[in-house]
Amino acid sequence: MDSKKNSILIVDDESSNIMILTQILSRDYTIYAAKNGRDAIEIANEYKPDVILMDILMPEMDGYAVIAELKGSYRTHGIPVIFVSGLNEVWDEEKGLSAGASDYISKPFNTTIVRLRVQNQIRMQNYIRTIEHLGMMDQLTDIPNRRSFDERLRLEWARAIRDKTPISLLMIDLDRFKDYNDTYGHMQGDKALQEVAKVFTQELKRSVDFVARWGGEEFVVLLGNTTGEGAATLAERIRVKVEQLPILLADGKETFITVSIGVYTQIPTPGSPMEEFIRNGDAGMYEAKRGGRNKVFLYVKESDAENVR
Repeated sequence: MDSKKNSILIVDDESSNIMILTQILSRDYTIYAAKNGRDAIEIANEYKPDVILMDILMPEMDGYAVIAELKGSYRTHGIPVIFVSGLNEVWDEEKGLSAGASDYISKPFNTTIVRLRVQNQIRMQNYIRTIEHLGMMDQLTDIPNRRSFDERLRLEWARAIRDKTPISLLMIDLDRFKDYNDTYGHMQGDKALQEVAKVFTQELKRSVDFVARWGGEEFVVLLGNTTGEGAATLAERIRVKVEQLPILLADGKETFITVSIGVYTQIPTPGSPMEEFIRNGDAGMYEAKRGGRNKVFLYVKESDAENVR
């Protein structure tokens, strides 16, 4: 996990309360502060704090209204909120928890209680992130998995529709991988997958470029705002690098493997099916196989010809 400090947003219309909580927590956490609900929502959307400490009784927009808006947004719904209030009746605490609060701290503040309750939420958040990270990564190759690719594709697809820009796909398959496994064993096959995956990550230079293991010996690369010509150039560079890559055996001898790569590019429009986009990338990859393997094939439909250049 990232070694930077976890962050906390303190929301209270009283400056003195913000000051006290900041003194208690600033040694261990990055602190953001807001004196009203609307500012709190803006800060939460911009900085995505790990935990929010929020007063209930605030003018104009109380804590219940703020948490309702936070929980209704996909950007902020997962941020735990700890209500901080002088309302000490059991009913008040029940109402806060029913609204979606993760915990409740009563005023006046007890330093130890504040630290412990915040610490509990931070630990839970970090644990959840670790689990989510593991669930989105392929454990063998240490690159994103298919689930991660599906989420990234949805984001890049929406961006391409909004900006009217081309999005490109590389479908990559290791050639005769079953034969490689049968010849050298499955452990060596795993090593081949790991070494080839490193080539992909080394060749993808932009932050928007994304590679994932599709499954088995297949990989997929997603290239936002990239023409077919640009994607095919990158695919050829990857093909050559893999072809020249020595994969060592336990005795130090070198083995080699090749890849077939299908390239497809599209400028999606509202309603364009992502499934067809992937199918066309697959079709390009199978054409590369039919052409003799160790090849790049740029699959072009007549309707998408303008996306190539």
